[in-house]
Amino acid sequence: MPPMGEPLDSDVVEPQPLVQAAPPAAPRAARSATGALALLLALVALIVAGFGAWRVVMLERGQGDAASALRADVERRLQDAERAADQRKRELDSMRARLADTDTVNKGVREEMLALGERSRHLEDAVANLAEQRLTGRDALALNEAEFLLQLAQERLELFHDAPAALAAYRLADSALAAAEDPVFAGVRQTIGAERQALEAARPLDTNATLGALERVRANLATLPPKKSSTQASAPSRFEALLQQFVRISSEDTQRRDVELTRTLAAIDLRAAEAALLARDPASYAAAIARARASIAGAFDGSAEPVRTDLAELEKLGSAPLAPALPELGSALRELRNLRATRALTAPRQAPPPAGAGT
Repeated sequence: MPPMGEPLDSDVVEPQPLVQAAPPAAPRAARSATGALALLLALVALIVAGFGAWRVVMLERGQGDAASALRADVERRLQDAERAADQRKRELDSMRARLADTDTVNKGVREEMLALGERSRHLEDAVANLAEQRLTGRDALALNEAEFLLQLAQERLELFHDAPAALAAYRLADSALAAAEDPVFAGVRQTIGAERQALEAARPLDTNATLGALERVRANLATLPPKKSSTQASAPSRFEALLQQFVRISSEDTQRRDVELTRTLAAIDLRAAEAALLARDPASYAAAIARARASIAGAFDGSAEPVRTDLAELEKLGSAPLAPALPELGSALRELRNLRATRALTAPRQAPPPAGAGT
């Protein structure tokens, strides 16, 4: 193939030289080499162009495959995203439904909490009222008990002169007032303490202890040894010896009967002393103690320990005042009654509980 730009041999018309010259052999050879070189360059250019075209085609085909794969991947991702979006949408719808249910439940719980708070306030008011009523009732019970005990102590002392019983009643009344939580009654307790000190200062005779001592002395009468006979038996005369053959008189029997009679009389006197003690009769009590002591001292052996103990006990009981000058009671009782009346007048009336407190 001739090089580009070279005219074909058939088309070339050689001009006829005007002057005949020598044949150009060297230029023709040069033109042949140049044509071959041009042909070679055209072939190389064609190969390069073909390779470039193939390379372009391959690149375009690779780009098309990559674009198709990318498109497929994008479409797949888009489908996954759409499915995920649908799932998220369903989850969001479910969450919204749950939130709506939760809001409904929260509203119900809030209403219940408000109602529960209202009921709690009513319950606290009711408990406070009950506590106040309980304290008021306990204080009223304690005050009633204290008033009863003070009146009992006063009547016991006036009717029976029983100072120990009055002291015991005053101790119980002070304990009852100590149980009351109202401090206004502290003055009454001070008055009760002052009257108790006055009763204790009078040193009254303890009835129970005195009755127990008299009972012990009366029980010991059966075991007290009698006095020994001081008369010595002399030799009987002939007349007494003759008379003793028919009638026998024993002085021991007479002495034994005298001792038993003395025991009985002493026991009777001790019983009379007990009766006088209960009746609060000082004269009869002292006379009965003196008679019993004289009987025991005259009929029984004074050197024996039981006889000395009983005589000392009777002397102690006879010397103790049966009804000493006792103080006049009643100040604490009057003060307590005045305070209770004043408190009843000044105490406010309790309001009735609210209607919804019990529901």
